[in-house]
Amino acid sequence: MELRALRYFVAVAEELHFGRAAERLHIAQPAVSQQIARLERELGVRLLDRSPRNVTLTATGSRVLDAARDVLAAAERLRVVSGTPAVTLRIGTAAGLSARAERGIDALGANGIPFDVVLVDLPFSARLDALLRGELDVALVLGEFSVPGLTALPSWTEPLLAVLSRHHHCAERATVGLAELADGVLRMPARDRDRPLHDAVTAALAAAGVRPELGRPAESTRATIVELGTTPHSWTLLPAGQVDEFASPRVRAIPLDPPVTIIGSVVVPADGPGHAAVCAAPAFGGDTTPPSTWSLDTVSESR
Repeated sequence: MELRALRYFVAVAEELHFGRAAERLHIAQPAVSQQIARLERELGVRLLDRSPRNVTLTATGSRVLDAARDVLAAAERLRVVSGTPAVTLRIGTAAGLSARAERGIDALGANGIPFDVVLVDLPFSARLDALLRGELDVALVLGEFSVPGLTALPSWTEPLLAVLSRHHHCAERATVGLAELADGVLRMPARDRDRPLHDAVTAALAAAGVRPELGRPAESTRATIVELGTTPHSWTLLPAGQVDEFASPRVRAIPLDPPVTIIGSVVVPADGPGHAAVCAAPAFGGDTTPPSTWSLDTVSESR
């Protein structure tokens, strides 16, 4: 059980509203909901009764609230006595970036400075909006883009892989060219859903001089992979990290020839307190040596 989950529960219990609790904690609302659900699973009880209009404490929730306040007060006393900084690093991530986030967190932790981590899974546009609103300190993002008020530092590259049904005529190939796939139906995300991946795929097609038939826009990575397993003539391009995270025996992931890559960036508010997170780019980019200039002092203090 984590202190973060208890802090979130106390905030919701006092506000009796997830949105207001998220504002009070200065984080995205999905992170609050996820932590409360996790706490209820760990305790094996329901702490809150939720309806479209109201949030109320259960009888058990009222008892847990008193205990949670005592635990947090004791933890704060311990922190003060020991001189330990209360720091929370709020990281925006998405499908296919979990392993990279974990690698970066481990590298930063090797500095010996204690810190708490909140991972918030959000779509591309929502991640950037959360950074601009101050609800995140740093975000991991695939693709190239420019947004006023944000600093994006390119930190790694990932290959794009052709993902297709195991019954596709190219499924047993060691590599495949985009021209060889062009007679099938391409599933790709709509630009307003995942602009960086949409643009990367569009650029790769233009460079190869192919214009395949476009199928229904791809939704989530998991749904797209499941659907491709049932349609032998369809295919898509996905970053290797997403393929690894949602592997399925019903599809094949094949390297492209010539290779096509997508850039990954560490993104922070240009002038906000998370600006020091730019120094963390080598950690998230795969460098196992913690960056010597990284400082958590200017990242969000725990609320």
